[in-house]
Amino acid sequence: MIDFLKEAANVVPSGRQLAWFDTNFYAFIHFGVNTFTDREWGQGTEPESVFNPVKLDCRQWAKTLKEAGMKGMVLTAKHHDGFCLWPSRYTEHSVKNSPVARDVVGEAAKACAEEGLRFGVYLSPWDRNSAYYGTPEYNDYYCNQLEELLTGYGKLFCVWFDGACGEGPNGKKQEYDFDRYVALIRKHQPEAVVFFDKGPDVRWCGNEAGIGRFAEWCVVPGELCPYSEVQTGPGPLAEEGDLSYLYNTDSYVGSMPNILYSRGLAFTPAEIDTSIRPGWFWHQEEEPKSLKKLFQIYLSSVGGNACLNLNIPPNRDGLLDQRDVARLKELRELLDQELGHPLEAVVEKKDTSRPTQPEYVVTLASPVSRIKYVELREDIAAGQRVETFRIEAVSASGGQFPLFQGTTIGNRRICALTDPFADQNRLLDDSGDKIDRLVVKITAARGEVSLKSIAVM
Repeated sequence: MIDFLKEAANVVPSGRQLAWFDTNFYAFIHFGVNTFTDREWGQGTEPESVFNPVKLDCRQWAKTLKEAGMKGMVLTAKHHDGFCLWPSRYTEHSVKNSPVARDVVGEAAKACAEEGLRFGVYLSPWDRNSAYYGTPEYNDYYCNQLEELLTGYGKLFCVWFDGACGEGPNGKKQEYDFDRYVALIRKHQPEAVVFFDKGPDVRWCGNEAGIGRFAEWCVVPGELCPYSEVQTGPGPLAEEGDLSYLYNTDSYVGSMPNILYSRGLAFTPAEIDTSIRPGWFWHQEEEPKSLKKLFQIYLSSVGGNACLNLNIPPNRDGLLDQRDVARLKELRELLDQELGHPLEAVVEKKDTSRPTQPEYVVTLASPVSRIKYVELREDIAAGQRVETFRIEAVSASGGQFPLFQGTTIGNRRICALTDPFADQNRLLDDSGDKIDRLVVKITAARGEVSLKSIAVM
């Protein structure tokens, strides 16, 4: 048991995963024939002439994302309808036969480069237009298109797959060759993370509502992510257990009971993907989510040991809707207001004789009457280890009281002690006593704890 916990404590991310975590907040761009047919899933029979964004401006997309504080863009190069936003040599169902006849993937990649954003692509494995779908030849067709994207548009930070799978001709189900897809990506874009329901680099969080787990682990059983690299031996209970039921909708994917029964552990963090609107593609009648909801999503994702991929769908002109642009501006202002001004403080690690239960004392340069957020970060390059923690405040007169109890930390944990949308927020009583310092106590960990930083807002 002890040896296995030591192994679990030393499951580490790859360089591409660390770079992905640094991206932290980026945009999904769902754009295609569905934008013009008012659908979410196209039929694959739409004429190319329907795609006609007469004011297409990918620079407007990129500038908006940058101003919102995002660091990247993932474009739906091809959705389930099979329509390609680049002039693919392998199909006529693409922009080359549309009225605009422009390489949208190329223009988006260039706009991202000019604005300093990272660029990635989504390529749906399901293709409702291709005659090859449902046959062995389809994987060749798909890999040909994938290679076009991997080799024609510069450096990619992410290649995004989903698991949608329909029936091909005569009811044949397509067997996707994901091993081959991943090998192709590793060959041409070795620094790009591969997102899929089951890894290998990043996994689905289990919902599309923007809701993170109360305890999000990057270190998860290999049964959950069969495409990921297992870095440990089996858990001590592996021979007497079965994790075949485990799926990303499970709330406890990285919990101690699950890892004890696992065949081995992999480092596969979660991405939270959701849309700023009810749908993924643009629909005139839809409105963006409220500012409060988007802020909560940010805290749950970027502030919950995951990254946020927020979909912003262009309209039929080929521009981001001004309603969404305005909401993103509000979100950026709120993030700057709430999280952009850490208090000056000195952090000192105490109780080093207990490596799995250290205490950190955060002494504020000036006492304050209220603390709104505490941000904790582990040095995940060495592994994710903290199981539980608590934060206590010490007043100027010496009184000590609890502020927050939490589970995992990981890359970034934002502990919200206040609600900017509430009429009143109060952390101390009416005595007027102020907070002089905080004590962060790690109450359980899988190995020696190393916090990268503690910030107080």
